[in-house]
Order: sequence, then structure tokens, then C-alpha cells
Amino acid sequence: MKWTTLILAVLVSPLSLAVPGAAVAGFPEKTITIVVPYPAGSTADAIPRLVGPLMSKSLGVPVIIENRGGANGSIGAVRVASSTADGHTILLATTGMLAINQWIYEKPTYNPAKDFAPIANGASTPNILVVNPSVKANSLKELVALAKAEPGGLTFASAGNGSTSHLCGETLKVLEGVDAVHVPYQGAAPALQDVVGGQVSMMCDNLSNVVQQVQSGALRSIVVTAAESSKQLPEVPTAPQAGSPDLLAGNWYGFVAPAATPKDVIEKLNRSIVEALRDPTVSARLEGLGLTVIADKPDEFGAAIAKDSARMESIVKRAKTKIAN
Repeated sequence: MKWTTLILAVLVSPLSLAVPGAAVAGFPEKTITIVVPYPAGSTADAIPRLVGPLMSKSLGVPVIIENRGGANGSIGAVRVASSTADGHTILLATTGMLAINQWIYEKPTYNPAKDFAPIANGASTPNILVVNPSVKANSLKELVALAKAEPGGLTFASAGNGSTSHLCGETLKVLEGVDAVHVPYQGAAPALQDVVGGQVSMMCDNLSNVVQQVQSGALRSIVVTAAESSKQLPEVPTAPQAGSPDLLAGNWYGFVAPAATPKDVIEKLNRSIVEALRDPTVSARLEGLGLTVIADKPDEFGAAIAKDSARMESIVKRAKTKIAN
């Protein structure tokens, strides 16, 4: 009896010890693909391109970037949600993709809460309301007064229906009771180009996208749509300072994997991504782009997604905005 017990212990114990770490020990086994659901050259694209080489070094496999744009990130999101849940295909996801799309599209093509497992929140940026220098307003109070004096006379550009720049403009309209015409574009770059050129009056876009134009004087800043001042533009008043504390909008850029990805694989990806984000060269470059590095844990990112999703549901309902698809 004792010999039988000993033999079973010898046979079973190595297996028992190996199972919990099996996924990590075998991961990664091949190239890791980070799907970016936006064009190359965007802020969303810059983060994985900075992080990717350091991830490759720590994980020992190539890390490539695949740009799969369209439908406010939905095309790339579906691509990753339907991929094998082994950690080799992950998604660079934004506020729009995980906290807005399910509320603004009439027929959402994926479910953020059910289809993805959070890995890490990479970085965030507040939005900033900017105007063409020809607009005769230097503060939010003056801009609201101008809009009320000329109903429909002001226009606001956005990166597209359902983007944070779109909902920021709609929130401004609801909170301040102003009438401004929405002009959607296929991305932030062409929208900002027309604001700089004077074809559109204003835009409430990610600070990381407009900080250089503000610093150069090509655009005039009105308010940072956040509760805290911007490190890059500390002189610009926050929403509470400007007298509109609920005018809050911004964007975060995080990493998620298909929902069924093993927890230990998620944790290994988290360690690699966080280490890369905290690299002094990478963090300095991201801050130079107007971003604040977050580099949190999976459960912390999950809680942030849930909180923002609930907030954005309320904003979409209040703005009465829906996109047919």
C-alpha cells in the first residue's frame, strides 16, 4: 500500500506542479500581433509601435503591428474578438471602442464586456476644446455667448460619428444649451486641418492631437475637458475652472485580448507591456505626445472600462445620438 502511494505521488506530483504554469511556460510560441483599428501615424498607432520592440525583447518573439481601421474601431475589434484566445493576437483599444460603440451603434458588432479580457491601460489624454483664431471668443463663457447670439452659426468638427470629439461637442450643446452644427470627418487629421484652415469653427479633440497646433498659435485653446490641468498646457482652464464641471471628455488607449485568453497569459502580457510603458525613453516620448502613462493591472483597467462605459451610456442618451449600421 505504501509503495503504491509513493508511486502515485511520483507520477502525479510533476503533473500537478506543471498544470498551473503550463500556459505561461508555452507562451508565447510565435509572433504576437497587435491589431490597431486606426490608420498608421495616429496616436493609437504610436503607442504599440513604441511598446512593441521592448515587448519583443522581453517575450523573445517578434511583435508586429497590424492596422485594421474602419467603423470607429469596430472592424479591428471584431478581428481580435474572433481570433484564437491564446494571447498571440491582441487589440489596442480606445474609449470609443470599449465605452462608446455599444451605445451609439444601432446594431453593435461586438460586446466589449463579453468579448474581451483587459490586459493593461496604456495611456490617456483629455480632450481640449479649440477654435480657429478667427472665432471671436477667448473663453468658454465667450464662446457660449457667441453661439447663443448666432444659433447654428458655429460648426464643430469631429473625427467621425461616435468619436470622443463628436460626443464632446454634443455634450457642450446639451450642457450649455447652444446650437452648433456637427461636421464629421474620417479621422482627426482632416478634421483638424479644416479647423486650422477656418472651414470649421471649432473642435473638441484629444489634447495629444492638437497640442502642437495650440503651441504654435494655429489654434486657440478654450478649455481642457478634464477635472485636472494638463501638464502640456497648464495655462488652459479645466472644465470646472471654466464653469462647466460636467464637460468631461477624453480618450485612453489600452490593450485587450479575446475573452477566453488564459489568466496567466494575460498576466504575462501585462508584465511585458507595463515594463515597456515605464521605460524612460518610451514614457518620455508618450508624454511628449500629450499622453499620461497609466500602465495598470488587468483588474484596474477592467474597472475603469466599466465606469467609463456607464458614463458614456448616459452621455449618448442625453445627446440622443445613434448611428445606423
